[in-house]
Amino acid sequence: MNKYESLFAIFAALGLDFLIGDPVFALHPVRLLGNLACKAETWSRRLLGCESSRVSNGTREKALPILRLRLAGMLSWFIVTIPAACIPLAGHRLLLKCGFMPVFIWDSLIIWASFAIKDLVQHAREVTLALERDVLENKGGTQPHHGRKAVSLLVGRDPEKLDSEGVARACIESVAESSVDSIASPLLYAVLLGPWAALLYRAINTMDSIFGHKNDRYRYFGWWAARSDDVANFIPARFSALAACLCASFVGGSILEAWNIFITYRKAHESPNSGHPEAAYAGVLNLKLGGPTWYPEGLVDKPWIHPEGKAPDTSDIARALRLLYWNTAVTILVLSLCFLAFAVL
Repeated sequence: MNKYESLFAIFAALGLDFLIGDPVFALHPVRLLGNLACKAETWSRRLLGCESSRVSNGTREKALPILRLRLAGMLSWFIVTIPAACIPLAGHRLLLKCGFMPVFIWDSLIIWASFAIKDLVQHAREVTLALERDVLENKGGTQPHHGRKAVSLLVGRDPEKLDSEGVARACIESVAESSVDSIASPLLYAVLLGPWAALLYRAINTMDSIFGHKNDRYRYFGWWAARSDDVANFIPARFSALAACLCASFVGGSILEAWNIFITYRKAHESPNSGHPEAAYAGVLNLKLGGPTWYPEGLVDKPWIHPEGKAPDTSDIARALRLLYWNTAVTILVLSLCFLAFAVL
């Protein structure tokens, strides 16, 4: 097999994502992984005897042993991640006997399933259109009805607590974080280890989305999924944030100022990774991000990122998307050059 096949497959997958996006159908690998994760939760909770997690009058009705909950979460994680890694790898090995084209198509489709660039951009643009519609209907400010509905598809926070500025801020923060989850991480793992690693990363990230909540049901059960996602994103988050800072001049910013703001605020987040892309985007776009955030389980008092920056509005979403495109281009260029350098050596 040509040692450049993985790079060809990555570019083919990127092309498919930009042309087609992330179509919704029952057999989509990520949807199958999500369904498997939900079934794995039921099986593991039942196996380890921790099915009950009801809450009565604000307190836990039945105190479940923390260890059993964590073990159940770990078991669910392995039930999902093992096939997520093994099936793409087995398919690749089997198709090697059939020549270049079958394995190229297989690898391209696997990597394509791990990206979600076009869908992210479409959702962010829908938030922009929704906020503009709110203004036209005189529902801007404290009651952006359409904007709240649109941004709820991107973020897990309580949309009813958001005004127009909050909707724009939530959307931009989601774009910044997704520059890692939807682009840099799967791309980095595909380049370093191959298509199977890209889908494995998507499985890890999907389980964090499902289980990584700090509520009564998942505080302990989702511990392993959340920590695994932190580990998987550790290097890509920092790489993507640096790439974003390098793109500052392409969107009217200053590389030096973006770098200074990034260095100052990159740790101003409870997550070990999310603060890096958010601080980079805040620095490049000179925006005030972060701050106290309402989630379904209550208020989380997050620190502000670049509080001296401009309060986000609708126009800043378009700027964030332009930065995302440049960020993606630089990420692809640097990783491709690294791949070629190692291939030559």
